[in-house]
Amino acid sequence: MSLKTWLLETRPQFLILSIVLAFLGTSMAWFDGYFNWGRAILAGFGLILTHISVNTLNDYFDFRSGVDLKTIRTPFSGGSGMLPANSMKPRQVMWLGTGSLIIAVFIGVYFVIITGWQLLPLLLVAGICIVLYTPLILKTPAPEWAAGLGLGTLPILGTYFIQTETYSINAIIASIPSGILVYNLLLLNEFPDVEADKIANRKTLPIISGLKGAGITYTTTTIIMFLWVIGIVVAGISGLIKVPVFALLGLLTIPFAVKAIRGALKPNEMSRLIPAMANNVLVVLVTQFLMGVGYILGRILLSA
Repeated sequence: MSLKTWLLETRPQFLILSIVLAFLGTSMAWFDGYFNWGRAILAGFGLILTHISVNTLNDYFDFRSGVDLKTIRTPFSGGSGMLPANSMKPRQVMWLGTGSLIIAVFIGVYFVIITGWQLLPLLLVAGICIVLYTPLILKTPAPEWAAGLGLGTLPILGTYFIQTETYSINAIIASIPSGILVYNLLLLNEFPDVEADKIANRKTLPIISGLKGAGITYTTTTIIMFLWVIGIVVAGISGLIKVPVFALLGLLTIPFAVKAIRGALKPNEMSRLIPAMANNVLVVLVTQFLMGVGYILGRILLSA
């Protein structure tokens, strides 16, 4: 089996999210005066490994449950497609997911040792979200929170803590948009999977509230996310918290968000939904990247 096959199973195009998360969390720490190259690179690598674990274990359980055989695959949802195509064996995918998680655990333990026990609760919650997401959490009502927490808010706080060895109210408040964005990423990507997810007794928001209801939720959370960014910058200007005004760069993705919302509100039209999913990915990645750039610019301005 070729290396390319193993690589494709990880869904490398989606791993960009982990890189952006690590970038934003580290940029926030640098804005507060903390930065270590070695820790930044290792934390980013660990985050990528956890993301690989999420992707591959999700593929494994989806195939075992029969969901993969009913899923309508899109460029943004439906898994890697490697197992239904018989390009890999289920046990190989399980090994890849488990092995990635084990290595990530060792990296996490290392950081707990060198930075402090306060990192441990965060890692434990993230681990629970990874391991139980597909087999258990997806079968509970509105499970999208697990993605927003485990692949949004917690990575930001974790990469921040690894640099600073502390949590701050600034970091906690500023990590909320990332949680909302990743929540939205999963939510919209679930739209084409409704019928397949029903087979596995899943209770995603598009199933329990309907596609129109889920579209309204997506629209609401998107608006809240942008208002939150504006709010924390205003609080920063007021001196209530420490946030650079340049974080407003994240608002530049509003035009993409409007396009995504239009598609989310017309969920039965695939010609609108697929472009909406593409624009949603841009909102998730570019918003956080631009906010990271904003923190860097803020630090440069403070140092000038």
